[in-house]
Amino acid sequence: MNIVRMTPLLLSVLLAASASAEISRDDLKKALDANPDLVLSALKKADKMKFFEIVVESQQEYQKNKGQEAAKRERQELEKAFKNPLKPVIGGDARTRGNADAPITIVEYSDFQCPYCVQGYKNLEQLRKTYGAKLRVVFKNFPLDFHPMALPAAQWFEALALQSPEKAWTFHDTLFENQSKLGEDYFKLLAKDLGLDVEKAAKDAKSDAVKNKIEADIKEGKGFGVEGTPAYLINGVPLRGAYPVKAFEEIISKLQAPK
Repeated sequence: MNIVRMTPLLLSVLLAASASAEISRDDLKKALDANPDLVLSALKKADKMKFFEIVVESQQEYQKNKGQEAAKRERQELEKAFKNPLKPVIGGDARTRGNADAPITIVEYSDFQCPYCVQGYKNLEQLRKTYGAKLRVVFKNFPLDFHPMALPAAQWFEALALQSPEKAWTFHDTLFENQSKLGEDYFKLLAKDLGLDVEKAAKDAKSDAVKNKIEADIKEGKGFGVEGTPAYLINGVPLRGAYPVKAFEEIISKLQAPK
């Protein structure tokens, strides 16, 4: 065993164990550098319960530090985004709800089969009620590979939007409210109930136009660092994950605060 390849966790355990001995941490490290075989010998003779406690404490400290580092990076990214917001494409084929002139726009990258996106859908509905005409919501497809019905659902959503954007939103809501029913037969049933052309929708779902639209959504999301769902841009400020309504409101409040 080479000491330079020793994990930080194991080294911290050995250094912690030296605290009760009459040897400095530097001296211990030098001794281990010169005699790496002492590591195995020390572990064999160590009090197993004490060793286990040190390992657990070291792991907890490591996880705590990693969490603090991640939170710090997220805060820094958020502050940077307020100054230089991201700019998603919201063109004529965007799936939007709300006033185009609304002061707040939330762009959502979502997966119809993602369980966390169900709560995301509910959160956005609550925000729409709270902010009314002040809020616009834009839906972007981000079907994940390990959700087999996510892409077909996105394809049908986009296909129905070609016939009626308004009824496509009803389809969108119904899927999130009945996520366990996702499937081709269910998509066709909903399209029929909405009074839309089922055969045309089935054909459009496989079209290049729909394929390109979904691929553009995914590419844009990945370009903004989206890796999972749900993910949001609130006036260009990213919020990635299944955050509660309060997190959205805090960002909106800061966006609306006097400069």
